[in-house]
Amino acid sequence: MTTENAETSDTAAAVAELGANVAPEKASSKKGASKKPGAPKGQKSAKGGKPKAKAAAKPKKAAKSAKKATAPKAEGVREGSKTATVLALIHRAKGATLAELMEATSWQRHSVRGFLSGTIGKKMGLTVNSAKREDGTRVYSIVK
Repeated sequence: MTTENAETSDTAAAVAELGANVAPEKASSKKGASKKPGAPKGQKSAKGGKPKAKAAAKPKKAAKSAKKATAPKAEGVREGSKTATVLALIHRAKGATLAELMEATSWQRHSVRGFLSGTIGKKMGLTVNSAKREDGTRVYSIVK
């Protein structure tokens, strides 16, 4: 071995001992195990301690599906409510005009029409009939 080779090998060893700025062969994973997509997230307390364990956690999806499974009901409306007022007006023989419904509920036009379509028509399962009178006013009534 010549002196030139000895010097290069010593400097290479010295550089290796100091540690080169290169990435390690395999980086250690600092990320822990991931949760399932539907798993609930933990709650942190105000002090930043460990999350409290719930005694009996109920899945939210089961509660929603139970509500959807119930049949629509036309009865069971609370007395004195705006729903009861609207039902009483549109159950009359001549029905109720949009202006009468607006005055009784203090709602705007679009709110009354949305209530008739959504709550009365879809949620309660009643058929709302809409017809125009000769004077051009629209009358809403329940089909019996």
